[in-house]
Amino acid sequence: MSSLQTLLAPSLSISFSSSNSKPRYSPLESLETCSSMAQLKKNHAHLTKLGLSSDNDAMGRLIKFCALSNDGDLGYALHLFDTLPHPDAFIYNTLIRGYLLRRQAADCIVLYLRMLQDSVLPNKFTFPCLIRACSVDGAVEKGAQIHAHVFKFGFANDGFCLNNLIHMYVDFKALENARKVFNKMPRRDVVSWTTLISGYAQLGLVDAAFEVFERMPERNSVSWNAMIAAYVQSNRFHEAFALFNRMRAENLALDKFVAASMLSACTGLGALEQGEWINKYIRNKGIELDPKLATTIIDMYCKCGCLEKAYETFKGLTYKSISSWNCMIGGFAMHGKGEAAISIFKDMEKQGIVPDNITFVNILSACSHSGLVEEGRYYFQYMTRVHGIDPMMEHYGCMVDLLGRAGLLDEAKKLIDQMPMTPDVGVLGALFGACRIHGNFELGEQVGKRVIELEPNNSGRYVLLANLYVKAGRFEDMANVRRMMNERGVKKVPGFSVIELEGEVNEFIAGGRDHPESKEIYAKLDEMLDRIRAIGYVPCGAEGVVEELDEEEEKENPLNYHSEKLAIAFGLLKTKAGDTFRITKNLRVCRDCHHASKLISKVFDREIVVRDRNRFHHFKDGECSCKDY
Repeated sequence: MSSLQTLLAPSLSISFSSSNSKPRYSPLESLETCSSMAQLKKNHAHLTKLGLSSDNDAMGRLIKFCALSNDGDLGYALHLFDTLPHPDAFIYNTLIRGYLLRRQAADCIVLYLRMLQDSVLPNKFTFPCLIRACSVDGAVEKGAQIHAHVFKFGFANDGFCLNNLIHMYVDFKALENARKVFNKMPRRDVVSWTTLISGYAQLGLVDAAFEVFERMPERNSVSWNAMIAAYVQSNRFHEAFALFNRMRAENLALDKFVAASMLSACTGLGALEQGEWINKYIRNKGIELDPKLATTIIDMYCKCGCLEKAYETFKGLTYKSISSWNCMIGGFAMHGKGEAAISIFKDMEKQGIVPDNITFVNILSACSHSGLVEEGRYYFQYMTRVHGIDPMMEHYGCMVDLLGRAGLLDEAKKLIDQMPMTPDVGVLGALFGACRIHGNFELGEQVGKRVIELEPNNSGRYVLLANLYVKAGRFEDMANVRRMMNERGVKKVPGFSVIELEGEVNEFIAGGRDHPESKEIYAKLDEMLDRIRAIGYVPCGAEGVVEELDEEEEKENPLNYHSEKLAIAFGLLKTKAGDTFRITKNLRVCRDCHHASKLISKVFDREIVVRDRNRFHHFKDGECSCKDY
């Protein structure tokens, strides 16, 4: 019997002093139910009286509670550690974990060095925490040294250590090293494969990630989600759907992570029907609706143009996190419902939810999209005065956009000049766009050149400056901008529009004829244009002597064949009077398509909801929800 067992032998068994007495447990047993530092200190005092203050088993249990429990005290754990003459590997490992839990990564390494100096051999539980500490701290050199120690101390075949090494090198963006560890593993489990997939995906190497995915001998839901998420994060939504369908064909159940990734894919494509199917699946299968998943559902409905269902989902939540409130406020903002966004914000404050910087970005954006200048000024001051939030770049960008759209260019310029940081391309771009809208050529040229310097590969910036010159009649300068684009190899982003009908996602590009119903679509397009011409439609580009450059579609395609017009023609083919259909466009809707869409909604009695790069447009009865603002 050990010294510890000998000393505690009288109290190891349960004894009764009377019929009503309660069982008495040993001090070590009571440690298992310890829930506070006060209780632990009493146990410590008892163990000290028993002469166990230097016993690694007894003190190790105390240190474990202090270092790892939410109610513990790492400082007290270190005090106990310092009293031990010969702490063992378990105690060192426990304290290393304690430091890691508190993200004190450097202290993990210092303690490990002391462990080696005290001639305490590390074991297989030592290295995973040390490897994660190097990841947390971005300690590349120390990570390589720990990697060497894994091999030195005989853990070259330990799967848990090796998986952590792969993860560390992924965090360091050192995929070559991660791949070397992976290739030399004697046995690879699902974690090994999935970590490598995530590593490639994080660096945007999605095709390489898919190659690894295809080689996996077995997959679980985490593996599937890693690959689906890789496609979603790279905006390759069609491939995400194809993989999701393949997953379902293999009879794998959705979990909340796959559901969240696929809802994001639905958001990206504007695939409302698919998103609703996933939402129904979540409800029917009783999948936990945590704050992240709830927010993803709300975001899907908002960005698929179904604000009513987004609000219905939001109102039905038993617990509304700050992200859910922010998402709902942002949803109203992008739909041009500024007053509703402010009303939700006021409800949020009444319920005691403290707003953050994202809340005010959404509020100011709502004011900008709805032309609420006074309200915008008020909340820009309010965020600092009441909540102590200093304006960040995004807040200034929203305010410049708000003031610029309202024609208050001098005030917008003054605000930029007063910024405590150098304005970024988003802030200057907002002022640049406002200069074009309101015809301030001098300021527009000055800001436009600066914006191009900051973002030389963004074709939209060149197009905006060229159009500014066209409006001013400076055609030689316009030609110079075109020449500069060509010399720098700047290519326009091709425009496309997506429409989901009957559960199928259909994508159109300007002038494209790849759709199987192309003949019928173009016939409908001709009918559509004839009928709106009958009530006064004149293409916007036909009014002037020189047609402006079009950022949104390649110039080779006439205005009539822009991608959203083709999508609208397809929508008219597949719906009847009184119906609603929704279109998602990757770029800003051009003036001509905006004008035509209003007339189409009136002539064909449809509600057409279009989400472009900036906001939503609800076309109905010849009007747009943006009020042409």
